Amino acid sequence: MSNTIAYLTSRTNFLQVTPDIPITKQRNPEKYDVSEVFEANKKELVADLMTKAKQVEYLIKSLPEPEPEEAQAKRLAALEGEMQVANAEYIRAVNRAKDLHAQVKEALLKILTDTNADVIAES
Repeated sequence: MSNTIAYLTSRTNFLQVTPDIPITKQRNPEKYDVSEVFEANKKELVADLMTKAKQVEYLIKSLPEPEPEEAQAKRLAALEGEMQVANAEYIRAVNRAKDLHAQVKEALLKILTDTNADVIAES
C-alpha cells in the first residue's frame, strides 16, 4: 500500500488547483502516467484501503472483551504469587548450582594437588 502511495505521488503531473497559485514545475511526459492509468491506480489504492479497513475492523471485533477490574486484580495477584514462588525456586536453583560448582572446584583442586604430589614423589 505504501508503494501505491509512493507510485501515485511520483507518477502524476502537477495540476493547478486554484487560479491564484500558478504551476511552477512540470514533470517530463515519460515520468508520469496518462490520466486513465492514474485513475485506475487511484481506484486500486482505494480498494486496498477498504480491504485494510475491513481487516482492522475484523481484528478489533476478534479482541476479547475486557475483564472487569476486580477480575483483573485477582488474576494479577495470583500471577504475582506464582511469580514469587518461581523466583524462590530460581534462587534455590542458583544457590544449588553455586554449591555444586564449589564442590566440583574443590574436587578438581584435590585431584590436581594429589596428582602433582604423586608426580613429585616419583621424581
